[in-house]
Amino acid sequence: MTDDRRTSSPSALDVEAELSPSAASFPGPSAVASRPPPLRWKKNLALFCVTVVSVFVAGTLWAPIAPEDDSVLAFVKALPQTWSFAVPFLSILLAHEFGHYFAARAHGVEASLPYFIPLPIVSPLGTMGAVISMKGRIKSRNALLDIGASGPLAGLVVALPVLFVGLMQSEVHASSGPALQEGRSLLYLLLRRLAVGPIPETHDVFLGPTAMAGWAGLLITAFNLFPVGQLDGGHVAYALFGKRQDRYGRAAHFLMLALFVGNVVYFTRHFIADGLSDALRAGVANGMPWLTWFGLVYLMLRMGGREHPPTEPGELSPGRKAIAVVTLLLFVLLLMPTPFGTY
Repeated sequence: MTDDRRTSSPSALDVEAELSPSAASFPGPSAVASRPPPLRWKKNLALFCVTVVSVFVAGTLWAPIAPEDDSVLAFVKALPQTWSFAVPFLSILLAHEFGHYFAARAHGVEASLPYFIPLPIVSPLGTMGAVISMKGRIKSRNALLDIGASGPLAGLVVALPVLFVGLMQSEVHASSGPALQEGRSLLYLLLRRLAVGPIPETHDVFLGPTAMAGWAGLLITAFNLFPVGQLDGGHVAYALFGKRQDRYGRAAHFLMLALFVGNVVYFTRHFIADGLSDALRAGVANGMPWLTWFGLVYLMLRMGGREHPPTEPGELSPGRKAIAVVTLLLFVLLLMPTPFGTY
């Protein structure tokens, strides 16, 4: 996702600060371009190294051999087993971030290297994503579309084969009792059918670590493609719809709240036999990701603003209109009504 201010605002998954509307005018064709400032990479590298460690530690949750206890030694022994989650997951994040970075550079927008945000212990993924700082002004809708869509599309190029291979490696077992179930989008269900084939009604696929990495990549991409505010999907939709996107973005934001309410109602009814109190707790727990994301987007809108900066007059080229439509359709295919569910 991208942000249209000089300051960056972190989100749960992936945030970039993109552009500043402070430039009074665009340089003419004869303007002499100044030498771009040198990249400062030491802080980026340090944060990435810490994030790598954090993701490997989080990978113990998905490792083929889980730690036998909570001791530090047990986690250290389990770390070599976590590469099959950590490496593909970090590859997806890197593809996403550098998709934005190279697109920005291609359009002459000054962009920093990604600042990864480690989040050990708290996050089951080990990271909050990354921040890319962009300064200057994006001059055209074509450039805005390229920068906004390049991250999610690049991430998907890595995430889809990772998920497919991971699903082929995962095992199908009989389901027994309540269990935490991964969110299921239309695209995920299609890939699962292609990789695993038909699954008996009383059975389910138990995702291995590589499949979890690919699934997490789809979840992150779906959130980033929400067409609201400074998320990647917000930029794509603004490039396509212009000022009308401000109205569509409000509807998309409240869709998150509607999904929270829908999950609370569904799971409360699902577990009502356990008593109203337990059923309500289950409903709120299963809907909590949507309430959290609603709150995060609200904070982003307060800090970074809802309005996109003006661009030069002009429409998207026909080819980029097609890319914008495909990108927003991918959002529909990736949307998981229940990101995590206990059934």
